[in-house]
Amino acid sequence: MNAEEFRRSGHQLIDWIADYQNHVEQYPVMSQVSPGKIRAKLPAAPPSHGESFDAILRDVDEIIMPGITHWQSPNFFAFFPSNNSGPSILGELLSAGLGVQGMLWSTSPACTELETHVMDWLVDLMRLPPAFRSTSTGGGVIQESASSAAVCALVAARERATEGRTNRFGADGTLTAYISTQTHSSIEKAVRLVGLGSDNLRLIDVDERFAMRPERLAKAIRDDRAAGRRPCFVCATIGTTSSTAIDPVRRIGEICRAEGLWLHVDGAMGGTAALCPEFQPMFDGLELADSYCFNPHKWMFTNFDCDCFFVADRASLIRALTILPEYLRNKATESGAVIDYRDWQVSLGRRFRSLKLWFVLRCFGVEGLRERIRRHVALAGELAEWIRRDPRFELAAPVTFSLVCFRHRGGDEPTQRLLDALNGSGKIAVSHTRLDGKLTIRFSIGQTNTERRHVEAAWQLIRQFADA
Repeated sequence: MNAEEFRRSGHQLIDWIADYQNHVEQYPVMSQVSPGKIRAKLPAAPPSHGESFDAILRDVDEIIMPGITHWQSPNFFAFFPSNNSGPSILGELLSAGLGVQGMLWSTSPACTELETHVMDWLVDLMRLPPAFRSTSTGGGVIQESASSAAVCALVAARERATEGRTNRFGADGTLTAYISTQTHSSIEKAVRLVGLGSDNLRLIDVDERFAMRPERLAKAIRDDRAAGRRPCFVCATIGTTSSTAIDPVRRIGEICRAEGLWLHVDGAMGGTAALCPEFQPMFDGLELADSYCFNPHKWMFTNFDCDCFFVADRASLIRALTILPEYLRNKATESGAVIDYRDWQVSLGRRFRSLKLWFVLRCFGVEGLRERIRRHVALAGELAEWIRRDPRFELAAPVTFSLVCFRHRGGDEPTQRLLDALNGSGKIAVSHTRLDGKLTIRFSIGQTNTERRHVEAAWQLIRQFADA
């Protein structure tokens, strides 16, 4: 593909994406294909000779599209959103076109310095703790996901607790970590990956709002110390996956400070709300955290992958993760005047992720982002009120941000029927969880282009299927 062929094909693909965005709500939201159907349409071997871009795009339409669940549909209310937007897509395209490998400052200074600057912007806009700024003791880095951020936080916590010995000799089975029963499963995976082991992970009970009970946390830590174990890590959440519950970060942080434990705060979905001043009180106590992350790829209209990970003391993170072979040595690194983000993540290589976030912040503007967040929260409040007024349903959890959890008063069986009917309709997509042991439907409002009419139509569908 020469430059002119690339130009023509690029225009063709941009037109295809623009048309897709304009018509996405016309597709069944959930893919309707059965297992194996997509592979059955693909040839057994790749072509011996190059094919035209027209042929490839034709197969996208005929083979790939039937197997797509349309996360960008304004009728997608499942899980949490995995958003994109025009500016974000173009930023990702530019990143791919430049093909930067940003492992060191010296391998592309703009990649590092733009990322540092954008992360500092977010600290200021969201009124995050000043220690998270690069001009202080900490700083921010873009990870691929909150799962990756959790691994980095746990490694740093492990090394701080053992003064670097686990990196040399391995974990000895005495380190313990603490999460609530509502914490995302990525933390348990991280505990396994860094060598602590699931048996050394303590699940702390939650209260009636599904938030961690600090007194239970303090007791679990005391019990482990009495048993000769070494507590090292706690994860609190601002916006849990099942119900967007908010753990009492300040009280948890005070316990961690007193006990010398690393506090990581996961704000994967809820974190974007801190752009709005009225939601910033929900982040009280964040200055007591050693690390914090949230996902612009969920609710800030920036396509996956983009997780903002902040630390209060970058030295702890760098000491835990840095290895400097001869082939990476360079004058800029040795001067100590630059950031090398390879030391802030698990992998060596890294993409120019900050471009898409920079594009989004500049094209939407802060007020444009706030307007959409507020709209989604208001729509969730309206839906919750409709549910309260319908005697067939009950709310299963407080509505904190833009997630509404509800169930059929008849119990699990009619709730399951309703869930199946909604997802089987092709008109909307929702997901489920269990709260207080009861099947619960999660209705997440946060897709970039969701408007009131989409939520109203979904509510009519819910009412229609409720007694089916």
